[in-house]
Amino acid sequence: MKNLPILDIVIILVYLVAMVLVGVYFSRKNKSADEFTRAAGRIPGWAIGISIYATFLSSNTFLGVPGKAFGGNWNAFAFSLSMPFAAWLATKYFVPFYRSTGEVSAYTNLEKRFGTWARTYAVVCFLLTQLARIGSIFFGISLTLQALTGYSMVVIMVVTGICIVIYTVMGGIEAVIWTEVVQGILKTIGALIIIYLVVKEVPGGFKDIIDVGIAENKFSLGTMDFDFVNSSFWVVLLYGFFINLNNFGMDQNYVQRYHTASSPKEANKSVWLCVWIYVPVSLLFFIIGTCLYTYYLQNPALLDSIKLQAASEQLGLAIQNPQVAELAATLKPSDYGDKIMPHFMVYMIPTGLLGLIVSAILSAAMSTISSGMNASATVFTEDIYKRYFNKESSDKNSLKILYIATVIVGVIGMICGIAMIGIKSLLDVWWTLSGIFAGGMLGLFLLGLISKKATNSDAIIGTIVGICVILWMTFSYLIPENMAYLRNPLHANMIIVVGTLTIFLIGNISRKLRRK
Repeated sequence: MKNLPILDIVIILVYLVAMVLVGVYFSRKNKSADEFTRAAGRIPGWAIGISIYATFLSSNTFLGVPGKAFGGNWNAFAFSLSMPFAAWLATKYFVPFYRSTGEVSAYTNLEKRFGTWARTYAVVCFLLTQLARIGSIFFGISLTLQALTGYSMVVIMVVTGICIVIYTVMGGIEAVIWTEVVQGILKTIGALIIIYLVVKEVPGGFKDIIDVGIAENKFSLGTMDFDFVNSSFWVVLLYGFFINLNNFGMDQNYVQRYHTASSPKEANKSVWLCVWIYVPVSLLFFIIGTCLYTYYLQNPALLDSIKLQAASEQLGLAIQNPQVAELAATLKPSDYGDKIMPHFMVYMIPTGLLGLIVSAILSAAMSTISSGMNASATVFTEDIYKRYFNKESSDKNSLKILYIATVIVGVIGMICGIAMIGIKSLLDVWWTLSGIFAGGMLGLFLLGLISKKATNSDAIIGTIVGICVILWMTFSYLIPENMAYLRNPLHANMIIVVGTLTIFLIGNISRKLRRK
């Protein structure tokens, strides 16, 4: 832990002020709810594509992926490989569908298809997913800045949260998209700089890194066996496909952007641009993790302070406590992988560049949080406030509710981030939570879109069974040892896969039985 040099602090402050000024600039255009949520459909496809890419490339990627690669291998890269398949379905079916409805909310159609309960269920799932995502990203950014500044993680979350709330509230979706264009470029440059700096510190350069990676099986994508109990290649690929289908197909963060494009063609272009940028750039972060593994393998003494910090947070005890040292001695690389990148930044990145890298990580967090806040506020206003409390809400009143909802989501997100302090793997927590919340609404949406003859009663039966399956798969580890045979035997990432398919298949079985 050390204090940031003045030059780096100035660079970070300039970046934060610039983001707030963007919000101030676009606030002049936000005179209506339509401007706040759709930017009146005037955003070019390339800007939306970079914006979607920036939302995907959150601080969970910036910190969690190198940590995952450091502690294990490249198994999680199968998630990125699934994106083109999901994007193909999205551009063929989902984007044209949403553009034809004209509804800014992704969930309005569920009410038309199955009734009020379906829309409400999807909205609740979406909001819970967003709070989990925002919380995990707040946690990730505070983890890095704590190592750099020594300030408490809570203080860091509050300060960064205030900046994000200001420009998101003032600028609306247009400010979110254009700040994300800048942020997407900045964090890509940051990743390339980190790779250069790590390779420079390894005596044998890339040759040593490749040799260690091969010897330690670091480049493995996971077993190719059809193993759905452990994190095999197929488990992560299936998980990625269903999560990305949920993202492109019915996540408000992305659906809302389709409406900001000038035409359906531009909206489709934005999806594919995101994919072609994200897949290779996400690979950079796996390379960073393997580079860092080689560097710390050659400098094992540097790991002592990292292990002590990880043990201290897990136990909730002071770092000088003997129990902390005992636990630290038993930790494996997977137990402290998330702390490796911040440690390298603190001690090995030179002044000036450090401020740029921290700004890149801040941008990774801010882009995803701001879009999540804007989308959540839109869903709350359209699907809850205007649906249940004030159906005849004026445009001026709706804009006011959008402002209030944005602030509330930001505050709750910060609280979720504070609650995550002390977890072992940032990426694992986010993947588990998103799988739980996203599985149900994706299955329901696919049932409504594909099975044209499925009715409200079919959807209710499918959803009830699906929720029961998701809850059992999630919490069956709590079943006592003497009844262990009742526990979920599959990997946690299979929850969204099984949950989605259960709702879709049970809904269709119900339809066929009803017809008979």
